[in-house]
Amino acid sequence: MLTTRLWMGAVLIALAVGMLAVDQWLAPYYPFLFVFYLSLALAACVELITLLGPNRRPQILVSVLGVTIMVVANWVGQRDTIAQTWLTLLACLTALHLAVFLWEMAWFVGPERCTERMALTWFILGYLGLLPCFFAQLRWLYEPGDARGAAALALAIFVPKGCDIGAYVTGRLLGRRRMTPNLSPKKTWEGAAGGLVFAVLITIGIDRLVPRPVIGGCLPCEIVFGLLVGAAGMLGDLSESLLKRDCLKKDASDAVPGFGGVLDVLDAVLFAAPVVYGCLYFGAARAQ
Repeated sequence: MLTTRLWMGAVLIALAVGMLAVDQWLAPYYPFLFVFYLSLALAACVELITLLGPNRRPQILVSVLGVTIMVVANWVGQRDTIAQTWLTLLACLTALHLAVFLWEMAWFVGPERCTERMALTWFILGYLGLLPCFFAQLRWLYEPGDARGAAALALAIFVPKGCDIGAYVTGRLLGRRRMTPNLSPKKTWEGAAGGLVFAVLITIGIDRLVPRPVIGGCLPCEIVFGLLVGAAGMLGDLSESLLKRDCLKKDASDAVPGFGGVLDVLDAVLFAAPVVYGCLYFGAARAQ
């Protein structure tokens, strides 16, 4: 299991670094990020629908098309201001929420759990449609071609995942006190502390190694940033554990050897990306 995690983790890291490096030369369109983002979003959407099982069915077509529309909307508004881009994304999400009602109205023949289908569809649109937009928009938080955009994405990927790895290693070595015995029995407070240390160290490493630091090379700022993003990643991981426990599953799927499913890989990043975006937009990005 550990060997599989190590080689698969190395492959995922190489793919992420390659995507960030190559796309840096293809601004402002970032085609590799688009394919990377769209593929993972659709795979996660299908995986979540399957995880929910046959007794809890969202509107499958609306869910898949809705996630696709939200992905594409990030690139449609790329030349607009930040405010205009987010208004475009909000308009798409609002239209999709209305479409969920219209879909049920069009096919309604009698009471058959339509409220549950609508709620599940709205959940998918928010979880896999809206949250990943913060990740994509990190590319356009700075001017096209600015290396800080790639660095911001690297922080959103490697800080929460590094926290996850640190928590796993520390928990195996030192873990004694269970943190969430019902949601994730193997997680410990010692592991969480170790994970946060890893998150801070990775934050400092990325911020100091890039040509232009995105957090400004300020040590206290880097520590706070690492703690916030690491904690957000932990909550993202636990949120997906909540879904799996409720669906009586250990992993979302077996699509990613050693890690489980696509959702098991993305869960921490989904929660961390809005925190990274908020920190950089309201903090370091405004100070540059």
